[in-house]
Amino acid sequence: MNLSALEGNQRIKDQLSQQERGRGLSHAYIISGPAGSGRHVLARLLAGGMLCTSKGEKPCGRCGPCLKVDKGIHPDLSVVTGPGEGKPITVDQVRQLRADAYIRPNEGERKVYLLEDADQMNPSAQNAMLKLLEEGPPYAAFLLIADNAGGLLQTVRSRCEELTLTAAEEPVQDVERGALVQRLAGA
Repeated sequence: MNLSALEGNQRIKDQLSQQERGRGLSHAYIISGPAGSGRHVLARLLAGGMLCTSKGEKPCGRCGPCLKVDKGIHPDLSVVTGPGEGKPITVDQVRQLRADAYIRPNEGERKVYLLEDADQMNPSAQNAMLKLLEEGPPYAAFLLIADNAGGLLQTVRSRCEELTLTAAEEPVQDVERGALVQRLAGA
């Protein structure tokens, strides 16, 4: 799986590449981590990988579906956000999502849903999401983006694979590294 656009997080990149080569990608992931860790980058890459039609490494970034994902216009990719700035996804939105999920994909083999700030959903919305995670159609995939996966109900977390990202570290310059080594060595 081509995850080179994601900074750092090699363990997660290896895990996802191995999954894609083996059993295939899961139907549900919780992507969490601090600001700047690449949650949205990884979500877009996973969505692209699920919708890519290339026979080689996915997402290829060249096929029609990949280009549509990059532009945010793929009909089988839906981004779900709260009804207003700073407001969480509501139970009614999850019910609409559930109704949409049972409509077959327009172009691809899968439909992918990105849920922003999933950890901010109230328990009613999360329970509605739980039903979809348990009984959803086999072609639907859900990417729950969260600051903290612990904000989601344990029942929701148990139906998803958790991908906890770490912030990409700033590269330490050689001069700074040398000074740091000398300080730590007591020189």
